[in-house]
Amino acid sequence: MMHIAVVDYGSGNLASASRALALAAERAGIEATISVTADPSVVSEADRIVLPGQGAFADCVAGLAAVAGMREAIETAIGRGTPFLGICVGMQLMAERGLEHTVTPGFGWIKGDVAEMPAPGLRLPQMGWNGLDFIPGSHPLLDGLQPDDHVYFVHSYALVHGVPAETIATTEYGGSVPAIVVAGNRAGTQFHVEKSQDVGIRLLSNFLRWVP
Repeated sequence: MMHIAVVDYGSGNLASASRALALAAERAGIEATISVTADPSVVSEADRIVLPGQGAFADCVAGLAAVAGMREAIETAIGRGTPFLGICVGMQLMAERGLEHTVTPGFGWIKGDVAEMPAPGLRLPQMGWNGLDFIPGSHPLLDGLQPDDHVYFVHSYALVHGVPAETIATTEYGGSVPAIVVAGNRAGTQFHVEKSQDVGIRLLSNFLRWVP
């Protein structure tokens, strides 16, 4: 039985993420329990950790810090090899810094900062469906997906100055925007995978099967 922990720190679509993970486990043929939890001990013992996030980078960092022991539990579990998935701002927290309103340190798991998107002539936030660009077969998280599969974005800030090796898929919005990042056993989606219908469920199923 796989135990999936969805981290509850006052941010993110927790119920939607939990439902999407349950459907992904069912479609992958994986028996799983899903806990939406603010208990660091539950997170540290999980087989998969999912960190949703929405709103401002600094607010999410502060919310996570307010749950005593949670950040340490996440980092300890990941150090043991537990696969991690960050969603939207949960992905952005993987970066070195957030530059929204103030400079806020992130986890530092991937290179780069999170800054306002340079989208000349386009509306911010980017809100709605947009296609993915990637090399088929380049990573297990992309299994069964096709270039230009559409997923659901809501964001005004994005990763900048990252390294290409850590970005496995991009989208186009006034330029190339990192959409899926991976570093070791840590992955993140800038889009709301839990709102991205069949494509999102397929990616979540891949995450549950993923052996980094």
